[in-house]
Amino acid sequence: MLILLPPSEGKTAPAAGEPADHTGLWLPKLATARKRVLTRLVALSKRTSARAVAESLATLGLSDGQRGELERNAVLLTAPAAPAAQVYSGVLYEALDHATLPDDARGWVDERAVVFSGLWGVVRLTDRIPAYRCSAGVALPVIGGLTPYWKNSLTRALPQDDLVLDLRSGAYAAMWTPGPSSLALRVLHERIVDGVPKRSVVSHFNKATKGRMVRALAEAGVTPRTVDELIVALRDLKWTVEERPVAAGRPRQADVIVREL
Repeated sequence: MLILLPPSEGKTAPAAGEPADHTGLWLPKLATARKRVLTRLVALSKRTSARAVAESLATLGLSDGQRGELERNAVLLTAPAAPAAQVYSGVLYEALDHATLPDDARGWVDERAVVFSGLWGVVRLTDRIPAYRCSAGVALPVIGGLTPYWKNSLTRALPQDDLVLDLRSGAYAAMWTPGPSSLALRVLHERIVDGVPKRSVVSHFNKATKGRMVRALAEAGVTPRTVDELIVALRDLKWTVEERPVAAGRPRQADVIVREL
């Protein structure tokens, strides 16, 4: 089983360590595609004229107060790297809390989790990467939009027959479409308004719930072989899972309901 995760916008820069080796990341067949994005991102971020800096900030969706992100990107070729599980530090990864997992559970998630990245395409949690800023929604000079760029490469590189738990959203979900043996989960926050249940997607609840869910699956060491078995495993772990109708042959979809107490 593969568990597809988004990256986090927040990242912890490693204080020391050797630079990343883009040829040593998971799926080395992506090395050429990764090097092309890395080279263009570094070149974009190293420009120094006022006009060029403003253009680079706009390209990466950054504000003027985030110029430090350009400085970080500019030295990616030599920046210290650390396991992705330590670099990604957003809400989902805080809830997963990879470092405190028991050894067996950590091995379980390391073997199954795949993080989608605008810069790297995909990485495992054990892959060594530096902190960077480059979302999948970015369009880099010469390369163009990273979502279609990576979709082309990942369609050839990723397996279509594996069981997949898809926890991505937005541009990251558009980077690759898994086969029919997959379950895409959306987290809905339910609260009672004037006596009527109301459901909505709330970013914090969505990310935190997904992190806790992966942790629970890892600690349980589940080994489902089908989507139906995966749904049963989630329900056995006390998650409320409600399937949504989809066309035959398409990846299955479901909602996880988090009820406000």
